[in-house]
Amino acid sequence: MSLAPSSAIVMAARVRGGEISAVQLATKAFDKAEQLGGERSGFTRLLRRRALARAAAVDKLVEAGLDPGPLAGVPFGVADLFDVAGEITTAGSRTRRNAAFASRDSKAIALLEAAGAVLVGTQNMDEFGYGFVTMNAEYGTTRNPHDPSRVAGGAAGGSAVAVATGVVPLSLAFDTNGSLRVPAGLTGVIGLKPTYGDLPREGMYPFVESLDVVGVLGRDLDDVALVRTILREGAPERQEPLRGEISFGRLMSWFDDNISEEMRGPLDAFWSRLGRISFELPHSEIARAAASVIIAAEGASLHRPALEADPMQFEPPVRDRMLAGLLLPSDDYLAAQRFRSWIQARLRRQFELADVLFTPAAPGFAPTIADPVMTFEGKTIPARSHLGIYTQPISLMGLPALVLPLAGDFAMPLGIQLISAAGHEPLLFRAARQLIDKGLCAVPLPPE
Repeated sequence: MSLAPSSAIVMAARVRGGEISAVQLATKAFDKAEQLGGERSGFTRLLRRRALARAAAVDKLVEAGLDPGPLAGVPFGVADLFDVAGEITTAGSRTRRNAAFASRDSKAIALLEAAGAVLVGTQNMDEFGYGFVTMNAEYGTTRNPHDPSRVAGGAAGGSAVAVATGVVPLSLAFDTNGSLRVPAGLTGVIGLKPTYGDLPREGMYPFVESLDVVGVLGRDLDDVALVRTILREGAPERQEPLRGEISFGRLMSWFDDNISEEMRGPLDAFWSRLGRISFELPHSEIARAAASVIIAAEGASLHRPALEADPMQFEPPVRDRMLAGLLLPSDDYLAAQRFRSWIQARLRRQFELADVLFTPAAPGFAPTIADPVMTFEGKTIPARSHLGIYTQPISLMGLPALVLPLAGDFAMPLGIQLISAAGHEPLLFRAARQLIDKGLCAVPLPPE
């Protein structure tokens, strides 16, 4: 029988109180990661020497009667596109095997460690974040802990799996088009994609500058909220009027198409408990297409020198999509950016009628590794490029989103995506707390 792992907040309180040491917590994380192995733990690299030295420093502060911070001794991991001092930032690509070592930690890592946390390792991802399955030719396939024959989702699948298995209570990840929201939904953890520009990207390897954000994965809602607060460095929050229960609206049309049979019933039951308010967002399919155009164009532009020098270094699916991006007419990219502004204005009107909107995080259960496909408009298509059909339009608009697992006895986790207006993350956390307290959403225990 699996026991619920402690939240990061509880861990830190125990370290500050002297009940457990930071070194013990780090050692426990390493032991579990090594026991599971890379494919099942989500980690590509364990930083034992660094972590134990950092944990020992935290313990010395506690012994001296000092407070190491709100995350005292809490082990965490990061997707392998955050700079870690003295390590190569691979961004999941063999093209960066001989890149220069990072001279300093990314700002997000530095802020968490300043709050007492302990970095224990880097986590697997799709090459350069270009995919939704975390099947990496160089660093292996990350397996879904609820069924190892299935994908974890991606691109930040390793970060989600490390949390879902209980190796660490928190992971820093990234989201460009659904990179942390899709694996959060498929592995049964909480995933925050903040408003574009809300959290610091310094020291994070870029992919698509106009869409990339730093995000957080965790098992406990308060943990995720605390990490966001730490990363914002005291920046003021938008002031919201106090009111009663939050109103929820379901986005339909595009977001109601292609839902799998296993998702349809639970999603409708969830909706019925929230009053069945629904909204249409016309041209959502164009929003997804626009996001794809922007990603292809900006991603290809970033990697043009390497593509021109030796395109065969890239994984075939990534290479093909980037080469196609190099051929995109500039007019297409400009049209996508113009459409982005138009649909942002359209969606803002919906928030006058409902506080929070929701969609599925992914169409259904995680696809299998042996046959990573999904059904879309009656056709079988690759999951690698299509699992983000419900997350991509939200990325285009730069809006914050929070993924929660639906509560229920399902064969595999199912996730919903909560969406608010830009800058309204506190409202998202209030909405999530309301759903958890009502028993509509819950993080499943780590599999045995």
